[in-house]
Amino acid sequence: MDQPDFELDTTSGEAVLRIRARGRLILTHPIANRGTAFTHQEREALGISGLLPPGVQTLDQQVKRSYAQYLRVSTRLAKSIFLSDLRDRNDVLYYRLVSEHLEEMLPIIYTPTIGEVIERFSHEYHGARAVFCSIDRPDQIEQNLMDYGLRADQVDLVVVTDSGGILGIGDQGIGGVQIAIGKLGVYTAAAGIHPRRAIPVVLDVGTDNLGLLSSDVYLGEPHTRVTGERYDTFIDAFVKAVTKLFPHALLHWEDFGPDNAHRILQRYKDECCTFNDDIQGTAAVVLSAVLAATRLKGERLSDQHIIVYGAGTAGVGIADLIRAAMMREGLDEASTYSPFWAFNSRGLIVEGGKGVRDFQVPYARTAAELDSWELEPGASLSLEQAIDHIKPTILIGTSARHGAFSEAVVTKMFAYCDRPIILPLSNPTAKAEAVPADLLVWTRGRALIATGSPFDDERYESVTYSIAQANNALIFPGLGLGVSVVRAVRITDTMIHAAAEALAGMVNEYRPGAALLPSISSLRFVSSTVAVAVAKAAIKEGVAQVCPDDLISAVFQRMWRPEYPKLEILERSTSALLPG
Repeated sequence: MDQPDFELDTTSGEAVLRIRARGRLILTHPIANRGTAFTHQEREALGISGLLPPGVQTLDQQVKRSYAQYLRVSTRLAKSIFLSDLRDRNDVLYYRLVSEHLEEMLPIIYTPTIGEVIERFSHEYHGARAVFCSIDRPDQIEQNLMDYGLRADQVDLVVVTDSGGILGIGDQGIGGVQIAIGKLGVYTAAAGIHPRRAIPVVLDVGTDNLGLLSSDVYLGEPHTRVTGERYDTFIDAFVKAVTKLFPHALLHWEDFGPDNAHRILQRYKDECCTFNDDIQGTAAVVLSAVLAATRLKGERLSDQHIIVYGAGTAGVGIADLIRAAMMREGLDEASTYSPFWAFNSRGLIVEGGKGVRDFQVPYARTAAELDSWELEPGASLSLEQAIDHIKPTILIGTSARHGAFSEAVVTKMFAYCDRPIILPLSNPTAKAEAVPADLLVWTRGRALIATGSPFDDERYESVTYSIAQANNALIFPGLGLGVSVVRAVRITDTMIHAAAEALAGMVNEYRPGAALLPSISSLRFVSSTVAVAVAKAAIKEGVAQVCPDDLISAVFQRMWRPEYPKLEILERSTSALLPG
């Protein structure tokens, strides 16, 4: 049997890379290539002395040069392409560069720039390190996954999208693969998930995006989106293939359309280790902000009146998790629905109303509840009108409607609520329901704010306010790390709640102007803290297959660090260890 050209133990933060290959192949392998950092001894042994300039550099020098090149690139899209090309050449250099400039580069490798990258995928195509599965060839799913070249014990994570609900830009067909790639980049940069222990996948079920279908450069299946039984059979075949080939992997669903996201999660959550970031990740980070805010006010979750403005996949997921937290406070399940008032694109969700999806039904209000509101027959209820009747203490915005939390809405709320909790979560900024500067002015600095998009600090009177960004990156990387450390067989509600509590516990919300969530700049610390909490919860619930004696050490050792590993340059029968 042929021996592999490259061998690397990816289960530890420190490892030895064993190389049998020689020549140019080494410089095209992203995990083996270190470019000008190869020593002269290594170059001679590997047969690449004539393929590199004679200067030998350290990783730090390479990072400095790469960062200077990055700064010379003018547009966000071009910066993303630059970083993608770097990742395809040299994993270690890419992740070292990103980790040293994470707060600056996260908006480039993830939201909001990833939206433009997805839209331009077919036009700018220059390769994609991912797996493509087509609904027109369902019999090839298993082979498609095997083509990625990883064995059962080498995969911790599979991130998959069908591109049905990409960010705020909807159906993007084959281009959605970039959201899976971007998500995995954050898993690695934030939590040290080894880049060779994760697989990004796009399920190409067609697209209803007429712009893509009419384009002669579109790279996906050129037909409309398949739905119904054929779609469900395809999803089921994919899940069976993943759980067969990679039995220890967390299956992460990303940016599925609202009609499918909840349904798929409910279908498989008790059968395999699976997680939907749009539903559970978003909910966990928002719950963290709400917990920090209510603790600052000295109140309980069950004391709140909550408007969810935009009760889609994310909005209902947030409501569901807050309800679960209310039950932990002692509220019975039936009573947890009454604090919530959910709005969709048609207005307040009412029993029997038009356009109400199955997952929204539990939050529908009865017509009898509105009888005393003296509404005109057939008239839709505006948010401003609803404030008068509901008197919310928390506004959650997931509507993508810019300015929905207007001055009239907020000042009405502030008239009876001294410290309103206002969370305009839609992104990018152009779709935010409100901006922090306005909210602080309208509430005389009293509002407790978390946003979906990043905002600079705001100065109001004598206080500088740090604006919390409710970024899922504060939750999902640590969740994935914790699951991988203990090899959890399920993601439970308790594990999600533990992640939210751990995040909330890192906040010093009592300092005037303090943010309700930790800074993105401390993501690796945040992720490791979340991972420990998730792993503890998994062990306590009995869904962990591994129970380390020292959990903190196990999490730390599992986190890959972007450093060049030692090299063991092998012949077929002999080996020589060179200092790395």
